[in-house]
Amino acid sequence: MVDATFIDELASAAPTPGGGGACACAGALACALASMVGNLTVGKKSYAHVEDGVRASLACLDALRARMLSLVDEDARAFEPLAAAYRLPKATPDEAAAKNAALQQALGGACEVPLAIMRAVADAVDEVAYLAECGSRLARSDAGAAAALARAASDGASLNVYVNCASMDDAARAARYRGEADALAARTRERCDEVFDAVKAAIS
Repeated sequence: MVDATFIDELASAAPTPGGGGACACAGALACALASMVGNLTVGKKSYAHVEDGVRASLACLDALRARMLSLVDEDARAFEPLAAAYRLPKATPDEAAAKNAALQQALGGACEVPLAIMRAVADAVDEVAYLAECGSRLARSDAGAAAALARAASDGASLNVYVNCASMDDAARAARYRGEADALAARTRERCDEVFDAVKAAIS
């Protein structure tokens, strides 16, 4: 049932897909699991009082899942100019300057995509939390698993931001990227841990 093509490509020595794409995929899986919880909730009489909210959550998760999947490809595209910059020669001062200029230009895009993944994950966690609380109790453990995947997606994507910031000449620009990654990671980690711990306590 699982299409192994992406996983096989990830396991290969090819530069893409890489960690960013894997994190976007993990985010999409988190959205899908949360959607499963919602879909097991709608239409049930005992959850009629939350049906409108669950349907709204499902619509949001559908959009976020599609966004995450698009970010798998965006991450690969953002890496191409970075890889090309690293391959440029630097034997002469002019070559070294040209290489660094290309590198500095590419680093921004290489930070923007993982940050986009983190933003999407942060939005998804709000839906995961809602469904963990209001969704079907029979699927509560799946909501907890969604939170665990979302946390991993956000933390993993943050590492791509940090590693690219480390090569930036513009310290202020790097600080802005790191600051947003720090804030997103902290918010998502806290929310995911809250959901996971609540689910664990409820089912134990």
